[in-house]
Amino acid sequence: MCTYTTVKDAMDGSAKGPGGAWFHVSDVTVYFDHPVHAMAEHTLNIDFADPSKGPSARVALELTAESARRLVAAIQEALAAVPAELTA
Repeated sequence: MCTYTTVKDAMDGSAKGPGGAWFHVSDVTVYFDHPVHAMAEHTLNIDFADPSKGPSARVALELTAESARRLVAAIQEALAAVPAELTA
């Protein structure tokens, strides 16, 4: 069953996109749905984008629920290991 739950937020970062070129990332969209490419029934899909640069300024991830949970844990662990003054 699909929930159609979609979370959008602003962000500030960079991503390497089509052709190996780096671009600014200003938006993220996260949703749990059927994947386009991954071999799973449902995946957590994350799109990093800069809409001002058109549809090619996008990087997409399709992760199984377990992989997404491990990614969240890895991000939290990496950030917890950094001195607070570096993340301010």
